[in-house]
Amino acid sequence: MLVPDPKTVRQLLTRYATLRIAQAERQTPAVAGELEEVTRRLCVTMGTAGIHDAVARADELLARARTDRGRSPEADGESGLPLAV
Repeated sequence: MLVPDPKTVRQLLTRYATLRIAQAERQTPAVAGELEEVTRRLCVTMGTAGIHDAVARADELLARARTDRGRSPEADGESGLPLAV
């Protein structure tokens, strides 16, 4: 099984979270369309059918990648908290 690149997954999660915030602040067709595309890409990348599973798998992948490198979430500029969907 292919394992997604953690850097790519982190970028997708960041973009997904940013778009969710933008959508909550002010819904626009452009933001909704981009959020739909990023959601689809994240699901495909993580091999899931739904965004909740995709985010959970992405969190697990990033945690494993940090452990493999012997780094803490803070060393990577992260809080260590899972992304809320």
